[in-house]
This record gives sequence, structure tokens and C-alpha cells, in this order.
Amino acid sequence: MPVLRTDEEALDAARALADELRPGAADRDRAGGVPREALAALDASGLIGITVPPEHGGAGVSHATLAEVIRLIAAADPSIAQGPQAHFLFVDVLRQLGTPEQQATLFAEVLDGRRLGNALAERGTKHAMALGTTLAPDADGVLRLDGTKYYCTGAATSHRIAVSAVDPQGDVVVAFVLRDAPGVTVEEDWNAMGQRATASGTTTLQAAEVDPALLLPYGRAYAGPQLLGARAQLVHAAIEVGIAGGAFADAVTFVREKSRPYFEAAGAGYERASDDPHVLHRTGELSARLHAAEGLLERAARVLDGLPHVPATREEAARGSLAVAEAKAFGSEAAVAIASELFALTGASATDDKYDLHRHWRNARTHSVHDPIRWKYHHVGAGVLNDAVPPNHGQI
Repeated sequence: MPVLRTDEEALDAARALADELRPGAADRDRAGGVPREALAALDASGLIGITVPPEHGGAGVSHATLAEVIRLIAAADPSIAQGPQAHFLFVDVLRQLGTPEQQATLFAEVLDGRRLGNALAERGTKHAMALGTTLAPDADGVLRLDGTKYYCTGAATSHRIAVSAVDPQGDVVVAFVLRDAPGVTVEEDWNAMGQRATASGTTTLQAAEVDPALLLPYGRAYAGPQLLGARAQLVHAAIEVGIAGGAFADAVTFVREKSRPYFEAAGAGYERASDDPHVLHRTGELSARLHAAEGLLERAARVLDGLPHVPATREEAARGSLAVAEAKAFGSEAAVAIASELFALTGASATDDKYDLHRHWRNARTHSVHDPIRWKYHHVGAGVLNDAVPPNHGQI
């Protein structure tokens, strides 16, 4: 298993993985289900270890490099790019909250290619952050997890799953449990219109045993100013910008190689579709939108790179959070627009299902509603006009 040591090695590995993933992306989209071979390639690439701190043997790459790694993979297959999103979050959480023993154990596993999945989200609660999953001792004092989780991206092929729960004191904790442990059931029931190969299915926990040595006080991570949320959102923003880039690249290729020009009697009379002035104009607009999204993503990453890992104030946290919010909101809109407009550029032949070009729009639209971008623009506007800091310790 390669251990990547530098930002340059991480970027090279991401380009190589993207080249490997791109030819099979449409087939994986059609199949749905769990893309085990593609995720195994991700795990074997060394990329899941790139945010492990150098003192634990990892590369500790910059936010700019992490964002570019995810963008490159997402342009090839955004479902695979989303697979390690929660993994990177929990590597980050371990860096901030983990004991030396926890860090030594789990970082070593990560560097050995063993990815962390997630079981965080629930349904039927008052809001998205409310939890019904419990962690409590049984009659023998053994800690047990009970609950049902949804949208468990990456869990089906992970080594361990990070499960959030409420303990007997009412505190939110995260337990790292083995995916194949007794009482842990990961279902392959993800059935969305887009991001089909993320395998974001259901995880059920029935008296699943928890090792107390692998238990984290997760609620403490969000009790004050922090950038965990912003760094997690940076990965989501990179996925959207990657989708936009993949859609645009496919549109350009199709116009060059397959689209026919409008007929001469209608006033066109161009030899190639790529000579049509209307196609040129719209392509230029979409190119500018894509590059703007890429620029905002890079800017957000650079802002995070300029901040301490744990910010001292709400204002510091807000600076990073709002920069990422701009990138995520604009990137989501750009991805949806480019993935839709590609058909206006390419023409009716591109709607043939054999090309599966509609996967770009389905992926963009599905991923873009992960969290509401309207609130991101709201908080950005409040900051610009009123110097307001987002209420959640500067995080949104």
C-alpha cells in the first residue's frame, strides 16, 4: 500500500486514479449498487491517507491540495469522490479530539488503506442534527449501540464506521465500530436518481458492541469555534466543481466529435457545429462559469490554509466558513447549469441513453441538495452587509 508523503505525490495519484475511473463512470452509474472495484482502487491509491498529519506518517496535505484531489476524482466519477468525504472528516476529528492512543491506532489503519465510513444521519427526528441512536451499557457493563442511520456513504466498503449516538449523560459521541462486527448491518438500499454509486444506504445497529478505547466526545468538537464543518464542506464543494468540469469536458468532446451543424437553409451553413456562433457564445459563457467556480474553490481552500486548525474566535471560524460557503453555493449552481446546458450545446443526439450524459445533471442535482445553498448565500450576505457572524460559533 503506497504511503503518499507530499502534496505533489497526492496530486499525481489523483490524476492517475481519475484516468482509471473515467472510462467506467457511466457503467457504474447505470448499475448503481456498490462499486467495490472502484472504491478498492481508491483505497489502494494511498489517497485516503493524505490528511494524516506528518507526525503520524501521513502527508498532511494543504486544503488546496485536498480540494484539487477531490475535484480531479469528481470530474471523472463524483460518486467515488464522495466515498471518502466522511472519511476525511473523521481523520480531521481524530486529529482534533483523538487521544494519542486513538490516533496511533486509527491513523495507522488509514495509512494501510483502511477507509472510515460514516453512520451519522437519521430520519424522523425534529431536525437533521437530532439523534435517536443511543450508546448505553448492558447488564454486564458492555457498551452497546442501538439505532438506524441513513445516507451512510462509504459504509458498505469501509473498514470501520464512525457512528454518532447519544450516551446516558445526553452527550453526543462517536464510536468507531468494525463494519462486519456483530450487530452492524449495512444495507445496499440506496436508490437515488443521481450519485447512484455512492451506495449511501442504511446502517442498522442492534446491540453492537463498542470498544471504549475507540469512543470520541464528538459533541465537544462543535461546542466552540472550529473549522471541522468548513473543511468537510470544502470536500462537498470540490465534488460539485468536479461535476461541473466533467460535464463541460464531455460537452466539448461531443460538440467536436459528434454534433452536426444547423442546416444551411435556416441561415446557418457552417461546416462544423463548433463553428456555430451561438454554440461558441454559449460555450464561452459556460467556460467562464466553470473557471469562476474553480477559482472560488481554490480561494476557499487558501483561506482555510491561512487559518489555524482550531480557530481562536468566532470571527476566524466565520472567515473560513463563509469562504467555503461561497464556493459550495456557486459551485452547486454552476454544476447544475452546465450539466443541463450541455444538451443545448450538443443537440438532440446527445440525449441518447447510450451516452448517459444525463448522469451529470442527475449527479449535480442530487448532490447539490445535500444542504441548502440558500442559507449559505444568506449568511454570506449578512456578513457583507451587517458584519454578521453565523450563529453556530461562526459555522454554517
